[in-house]
Parts: sequence; C-alpha cells; structure tokens
Amino acid sequence: MNGPRRIGQSVPEVAGKVLGKRGLAFGALITDWPSIVGHQLSLRTAPDKLSFPRGKREEATLHIRAMGAIALELQHLEPQIIERINSFFGYRAVAKIKLIHAALPSTPSPVVRPRALTMDEEIGITATTAEVEDEELRATLERFGRSLMARPKRAAR
Repeated sequence: MNGPRRIGQSVPEVAGKVLGKRGLAFGALITDWPSIVGHQLSLRTAPDKLSFPRGKREEATLHIRAMGAIALELQHLEPQIIERINSFFGYRAVAKIKLIHAALPSTPSPVVRPRALTMDEEIGITATTAEVEDEELRATLERFGRSLMARPKRAAR
C-alpha cells in the first residue's frame, strides 16, 4: 500500500527496531513508568530490562535500576509495584522484581524554549501551505512548520 499510513501501523515496526528483543511491553514500561509507580518513585528508579521465561510472554522478571536507600524501599513495595504493573498491562506480565544497584540513565536535556519566528519565516510557511485545500490539514501543517522553524539553531562544531 502506497500513501499515508496510520501511525498505529508504524509504531510496532519502528519501536521493534529500537527496542529489539525487549519488545513493546518494555517500551510501555519506560514511557509510562511515572504513572505506574508514581512520580516520586519514578525519579529515583528506572526499568532496566524485562526478562520473560523461555517461550512465554507473561510472568517476567522486571529488572529495576535503583541507588542507595531506595532499593530497600523497593523491596518492601515489590508486591504493590508488581500489582500496579500487572493492572497496567491487564494480565500477569510481571511475576517478580530484581533490583540492580546502578545509576539511573541520564535524563534528557532541559526543554529549550522555541525562538520567535521572523516575519519572512511566517510568510514562507503561509505561502508553502496556501494550496492545501483542507483547512484542518493546512493549520496542522502550518503549526508543524512553525515548530520546526522555531527550534533553536545548533552551534557549529
């Protein structure tokens, strides 16, 4: 099929390449970790690996990165965390937790505020999208163009 595809059709293909053997379940754990374990706990822990028994896609061992005293707290919270994860997935995805005493992955750099567009840039975006008949699509393309243009320019290396 040529032409536009729904994003849902592309996600498994793209995420599968990025996550490899870890799969989409691990991707969901990463992206939704704060909502699963709570904001405070998510600041001091991170899912590291999801290991399923050979030939099964349930009752996995979740490896969690944690440093210092939070590891002891995680041991006490293990039943609740497993219950939250399994409720999130809707089946018994995780059977146990294994703690890894290691630093958390680096956090992304802070959000940089977009710069204001020049009048010429605004005119260029409007002119480029002027022939798009569908108003909603044209407005979406204009917002997308503005977001691309407003990104701060990287310094030359």
